[in-house]
Amino acid sequence: MAQRSGSRGMPRSVREAQILDAAAIEFGTHGYAAVLVTDVATRAGVSKPLIYQYFSSKDGLCAACVERAGTALSTGIAEAMKSPGPTFVTAASAVLDAIFTALEPRPHDWHVLYDRTAPPDTETATAARRFRAIIAAQAASGVGAAFSTAPLSDPGDLAVLTRVWMNSVTAIVSWWLDNPGQTAEQMSARARRVLSTLAAAEPAP
Repeated sequence: MAQRSGSRGMPRSVREAQILDAAAIEFGTHGYAAVLVTDVATRAGVSKPLIYQYFSSKDGLCAACVERAGTALSTGIAEAMKSPGPTFVTAASAVLDAIFTALEPRPHDWHVLYDRTAPPDTETATAARRFRAIIAAQAASGVGAAFSTAPLSDPGDLAVLTRVWMNSVTAIVSWWLDNPGQTAEQMSARARRVLSTLAAAEPAP
């Protein structure tokens, strides 16, 4: 059990970050519906009233986690997309590099953002939908640009390809969570090898 510490002498911004780090692990591991504020307080080593003082409610706490995760991910992806590579592998690798870098301090942020257990009318669910829409639009834009010369005239084909890409990213991040200890650099190298292998594979005759 984490040792409880007082809040005196520690700047509020530092204390809030400490609480959000603990909350991201709890929400990312168990999902919104299963987490109690007590669980977060215990992990953070603070009192439950302090969490309510800072974030008002469990919903406010989780929404703050979503805002932090969504901002880091969408900003990183946007930067990576400013200079797309000449091939799908290089462009996709740059985006994955940005995702791994954003997630390295808190890999559970991905599940925080894509958790579906928060009631739809909560601040958490509203923030999550907003950031998921931003990232989905980024994915669609990236896939469209990477395959602009491919024979995919049906918009539905590009939509399917975008879904495949996003599900692939989720699978890669999930593998990372199942295999802790991998650095962002190691994950980037692994993803690049996998993408290069897939790109080089030829269909069976």
